[in-house]
Amino acid sequence: MNTVNIVKPPEGTKSPVIAPTEVKAPSAAPNFASKSVPRHLARGVIGFGLIIGSIAMVPVAGPATLLAAPLALIAFRGCPTCWMVGLAQTISRGRLERQCVDGVCTLTKADPAAKAE
Repeated sequence: MNTVNIVKPPEGTKSPVIAPTEVKAPSAAPNFASKSVPRHLARGVIGFGLIIGSIAMVPVAGPATLLAAPLALIAFRGCPTCWMVGLAQTISRGRLERQCVDGVCTLTKADPAAKAE
């Protein structure tokens, strides 16, 4: 048998009113874009250079050179796939915009005149 204890406020007092909490909408997808395409490409050159260089230097300097490979993750801001997604975001920034009408979202070309205002 389960018993439930219900606590009631004393007679003559009002029960506390709990205000509804504000629910935040889920944040947008992660942003891996850089400020410019050349800056993003430089991060890619550094990241891929570290990976390729660390593997290529193993016969010359030994397995300790593989310790340089994880530094590429800093340049990529994650993995090489994250870098590729960021490249696509950097290239498309300002050129595409998402429009949602009645729960249906589509990608359209951004209006340059609307951005200037």
